[in-house]
Amino acid sequence: MAVIVLAGTIGAGKSSLTEIISEHLGSEAFYESVDDNEVLPLFYADPKKYAFLLQIYFLNKRFDSIKQALSHKNNVLDRSIYEDSLLFHLNADLGRANETEVKVYDSLLENMLQELPYAANKKRPDLLVHIKISFPKMLERIQRRGRPYEQVEQDPALYDYYKELNTRYEKWFEEYNESPKIQIDGDKYDFIESETAKKQVIQLIENKLLEIN
Repeated sequence: MAVIVLAGTIGAGKSSLTEIISEHLGSEAFYESVDDNEVLPLFYADPKKYAFLLQIYFLNKRFDSIKQALSHKNNVLDRSIYEDSLLFHLNADLGRANETEVKVYDSLLENMLQELPYAANKKRPDLLVHIKISFPKMLERIQRRGRPYEQVEQDPALYDYYKELNTRYEKWFEEYNESPKIQIDGDKYDFIESETAKKQVIQLIENKLLEIN
C-alpha cells in the first residue's frame, strides 16, 4: 500500500504512468485537470496576463488532490503540489508575474504545505516518481498529443519556455526532499509504447517501495 506522486515536464508521460501504476497496484488515480481547464488556453494566448491566475487555479486543484490522496493509503497522482513552485517561478522569471503576485503565491503555497499534514491522514507521499526525458523527446511527445495551444509551430516562443522548463526539473528533483524519490529515464524506458519497458518500470518502482519500506 503506497501513496505515489508523479513528477515531470510537459509530455513526460505522467498521466500514462499514473494509469499503469494504479492498475498494477489496484489503487485510485488522480489526474490533473487539463482538457477541462478553461484558464489554460487563455494562458497560452496571453501568458503575461494569465500566468498568476493559471497557477492559482492549479495550486487549488493540486492541494485538493493531495489532501484526498493522503487521506488514503493507496493512491497515485499524475502531478502534485510539490512541483507547483517550479512552474510558477519559471513564469515569474520570464516576466509573466510581478513581484506582488510572486509574494502572494509564495505565501499561499507555504500556508498550504504547512496545513497539509493536518488536512490529511499522512504527512507525505510514500514515493515520488520523476520521469526524466530529453528535450527532443519532450517536443516529440507534445507534438504527438496534438493540443493546438501547446504547439511550437503556433508559437515559436514556446521552444525556449519548454527548454528551460525541462532543464529546471533536473535541479528540482535533486533538491526535492519531501519524501523518498526515484527517477525514471523516459527515453530509455518508453513505457507508453513498449510492454517490456512498462514491466521494467513497474519493477523499478516496486523495488524502490520494498527498499523504503
